[in-house]
Amino acid sequence: MTAPTVPARPDEDASPRPVPWRRMAWVTWRQHRFALAGVAALLGAVAVYLWLSGLQAHHDFAAAAACRPASSYACGNLLDDFNNNYGARAEAVAGLLLAVPALIGAFVGAPVIGREMETGTFRYTWTQEFGRCRWALAKLVPLAVVVTAAAGAFSVLFSWYLQPFLADGNQTPLAPTVFGLRGFAFAAWTLAAFAIGALAGMLIRRVVAAIAATLAVYAGLALAVMNFLRQHYLTPLVSRNLISPPASAWIISQWWTKGSTFIFAPWPPDIVQRQDCPDSSFGPDGPSLAGLTQCFVRHGYTRWTSYQPASRFWPFQWIEGGWLLALSVLLLAATVWQVRRRAA
Repeated sequence: MTAPTVPARPDEDASPRPVPWRRMAWVTWRQHRFALAGVAALLGAVAVYLWLSGLQAHHDFAAAAACRPASSYACGNLLDDFNNNYGARAEAVAGLLLAVPALIGAFVGAPVIGREMETGTFRYTWTQEFGRCRWALAKLVPLAVVVTAAAGAFSVLFSWYLQPFLADGNQTPLAPTVFGLRGFAFAAWTLAAFAIGALAGMLIRRVVAAIAATLAVYAGLALAVMNFLRQHYLTPLVSRNLISPPASAWIISQWWTKGSTFIFAPWPPDIVQRQDCPDSSFGPDGPSLAGLTQCFVRHGYTRWTSYQPASRFWPFQWIEGGWLLALSVLLLAATVWQVRRRAA
């Protein structure tokens, strides 16, 4: 027996059309809307606090700065009151905000693909004409853009909040505790944390373990950059017998030499101070830096100061933001490559 065949219509395609990008983006939003809502709630709550506290801090600092004569006892009290009321609070806020990118990477980045791998739902997804690479890109790119944009907007608010403390001279723009929270750096660190979490989830395929790995890797990278790498973005300036470095400068190291021989760092031991310097170099509150420096210079010592000036803030931002962006792209590309070669 033979059965008649119906010829295909000219407008019919032999293969089904792939799912449109907008539908894939909608699926990503549905799957991760609670994680994004958590990020919005976290940043929103901190933003409200920074706005309310910043308004009061700006007002009090403006009153202290407008006081005349500035050298008077009353004006000095106003500035001291400002530092006592807001200084420790600002340092605590900055310390807590340093953990925000790590939390985003752990609780938004790690589950993006890791949860699908752990539950096995990726097998069903790959039969829906998404395509592995398109599926991975549709999950990673929109989320990466959203968290990076949110972090960038938040860094603008934090920079505004920090202005009185920078103007007061109590904080330097290059300080490790605040540099990564301003400019491009905060957005770049958030993107890097997300990329670390996404790759960890793909490699480990267990959400809880991927979260722990993300936190550990991010913490190690951040500490290495703050303590070792960042100070070498540009060659530090070295000054000889500098009594008062610029208040906004980032002091890298200080040491003393005699002739060409290293003697001690960073401050002369008490026994050396008492032996080589007369009591006249000591003030009522202990040894003064100017008096000790002049005394030791007379005895043939040389005091060296290595520092990064505050004028290098934006070059440092471009350098750090650039290599973090390159690292993030590399990690996301590695995640997509892992998805492509993963056996179903």
